[in-house]
Amino acid sequence: MNKSLEYNTQRAHLKLREYGRNVQNLVAHLKTVTDKEDRDKKAATLVELMKLINPDLGNDSESDQKVWDDLHIISNFELEIEGPYPKPDASVLTRKPERLKYYSNEIKYRHYGRGVELLIDQAIAMEDPKEKEGAVVAIGRLMKGFFQTWNKESIEDEQILKNIKRLSDNKLDIDIETVKELGLFDSEKKQFSRRSNSNNKGRRNTNQGGKGRRPSNQGGRSNNRRRN
Repeated sequence: MNKSLEYNTQRAHLKLREYGRNVQNLVAHLKTVTDKEDRDKKAATLVELMKLINPDLGNDSESDQKVWDDLHIISNFELEIEGPYPKPDASVLTRKPERLKYYSNEIKYRHYGRGVELLIDQAIAMEDPKEKEGAVVAIGRLMKGFFQTWNKESIEDEQILKNIKRLSDNKLDIDIETVKELGLFDSEKKQFSRRSNSNNKGRRNTNQGGKGRRPSNQGGRSNNRRRN
């Protein structure tokens, strides 16, 4: 009884644990198939089985290629088949990933972040003056929101525009009086309140004009009564 037992320590090392030992045994059997056409068909069937074992891989072409690459890895790159993808090189197992590239230059304004600097670079590259002006407005609104998030005190529109000029090397500009009058650097909510207040002022003026005409009508009515 003890002689029939087989322990994992006595078995061959698993190449890819996510597929299990049964798949590895099938790959080992596939290597012994002499007929090339039959070997290719069985390899395609085995790949479909490997997909069922790992359904999280997905059905896109990139995931499909990964399963075929895993088949070659399990076979120690000794499986001669014609699949839909080229046979990977054995160096993929020892190849180190490329190091991430980090920006070496420092951020001029940390509370704005590097994203604002990238947006400014994109705005500088714009050729249409109207699009460039709209980009400056959007960037100024974003910068003002970032500043108020990280600082308790408020910031003036002049300072926001000054920061934009510095970050763009004076390549971006906008009329500051228009910005302040229309509240272009404010949030949409503040802009809406400003517009509603201006509309209310206009309505008050028209209402006051209407009130000025009422006494004359009342006077006309009183004269008619007296005549009658």
